[in-house]
Amino acid sequence: MYLRENPVLQRELLVNLRMNRAFLLLLTYVLLLSAAVMFAWPKAQRLDMSANPEDGKTLVELIFLEQYLLASLMAPSFAAGAITGEKERKSYEMLLASPLRPEAIVLGKLLASLTHLAVLIFCSLPIVMLCLPLGGVSLYEVLAVYLAVILSTITFGMISLAASSYFRRTSSSLVVSYLLVLPLALAGLFFWQALANQPSLRLLACVTVLPAITLLICTPLFVATSRRLLHPPDVGSEGKEVVDEEAEQRQAVGLIIQRDKFPDMLFAPAKRDDLLEDGANPIFDKEMRSEIFAQGTLMLRVVIMVSMALAVPMMAGFLFFWPDQAPWYVSYVILFNMLVGPVFSAGSVTSERERETLDLLLVTLLSPWQILWGKLVSALRVATVLTCFLLWPLVLACGLVSTYWPNWQTVLGYVAIVLLTSVTTSTLALFCSVVFRKTSVAMMMSYLLMALLFMSPIALVEFGRSFIIGATSWLDGVAFLTPFGAAFSLPLDHRLLGDHVRAGNWNVWFGFVAFDLALIGALIGAMLWLFKVRWRVAS
Repeated sequence: MYLRENPVLQRELLVNLRMNRAFLLLLTYVLLLSAAVMFAWPKAQRLDMSANPEDGKTLVELIFLEQYLLASLMAPSFAAGAITGEKERKSYEMLLASPLRPEAIVLGKLLASLTHLAVLIFCSLPIVMLCLPLGGVSLYEVLAVYLAVILSTITFGMISLAASSYFRRTSSSLVVSYLLVLPLALAGLFFWQALANQPSLRLLACVTVLPAITLLICTPLFVATSRRLLHPPDVGSEGKEVVDEEAEQRQAVGLIIQRDKFPDMLFAPAKRDDLLEDGANPIFDKEMRSEIFAQGTLMLRVVIMVSMALAVPMMAGFLFFWPDQAPWYVSYVILFNMLVGPVFSAGSVTSERERETLDLLLVTLLSPWQILWGKLVSALRVATVLTCFLLWPLVLACGLVSTYWPNWQTVLGYVAIVLLTSVTTSTLALFCSVVFRKTSVAMMMSYLLMALLFMSPIALVEFGRSFIIGATSWLDGVAFLTPFGAAFSLPLDHRLLGDHVRAGNWNVWFGFVAFDLALIGALIGAMLWLFKVRWRVAS
């Protein structure tokens, strides 16, 4: 019942592994990995492995880093919707009423959600074996690191599956999973780099410490998730699709919103008890007064608590003790916005499709521009407020730390980068919501496009500096494409600490602003065209 005769596992494997996108993802991953190895392969015709064994070691380290990042970024995307998907398809209660034990359901969902990712990881094994003759790394180290990647994948998947059991929507489960998984992934990466010069200690940690940590994390989560399925608190036909705001407020811990008090009345206006004014946008009015509770206050509370818990030590270190490292804290705020921003925008239009109200909306007298800006601004306000919870320490540090006083232009540049990134992520997620039909697909495509847009230039620069001779000059020119490059390009005068002035390049910042504004304009123009042409004709 747990493995060989587990219908949940069998059904999920048949559905997931036989889809066209599964083969397309596998082909794309293998081609990208092969291309990276081809460009990084040593150019010398004859290699002296005794004199330069670092060639193979660097190349294998690059592949392992890609595998680890793949596990940390994709494990939540596969597992975070395993149980919430049943709730959204209205099949959750039927699954719980089946003869399957809760442990079998959890195990089947976990294995099925991670099998595709395991296939991707093992597909790289022949490429790694091809790099072994270059020297610098042994077969035992390769097998130990593959064990570490597999255990990390299981850990990240179990965390995401547990989050999926506590939420009703995949979007909420996904963002909480990323908030929990990414700090663990960064800690593991830091630990791995700290042992770079001690391969024997790395090998010992992979076969002893990491399995113990995986068991310590996964066992309680597996037991807690199974118990939650055995005695589910979120089943029954009590009309739970309708949010009871008063009940939400009574049960809320750490998130109390008083709609008639300032500044809550700006963030979440009170329910309207009169008629709309002439010329008012009903889409904007409706979304502003109700959308904040659509994802549930549990998700908002978890996001606030986890993000602040991570921000406090980073704020103290990067802003107060080492003010010259302020771009690292700005990068954390940007990464947080990349995770949270799509949650409130990716379902703006797809939810209308899922409720079968999009056709009714399109035949009203409202113009596409009124529909789009009403949904964009209402979703943007939530993501921006959550991001500002982490942004205000930067403004506070500017007033308390004297090092920032002569750098007020740079601090304003940091704030502008974060705010512009917030608009970009929400607009990109709204575009995906217009193009795709399901909220889960729109959200995953939003994360994928943001990773390609913001992360790939950094990866390209680092890869070029490590493996392509003479590529630094043209690689530095792509820094304006990403907010991280713009943040690190700003000058920072920290002579008060006895250090030199870090030269900056304001041209990169201006290039980033111009590029993002052009991107936002292009996305809005494309959405207006789709509404005017494709969607109105289709309706």
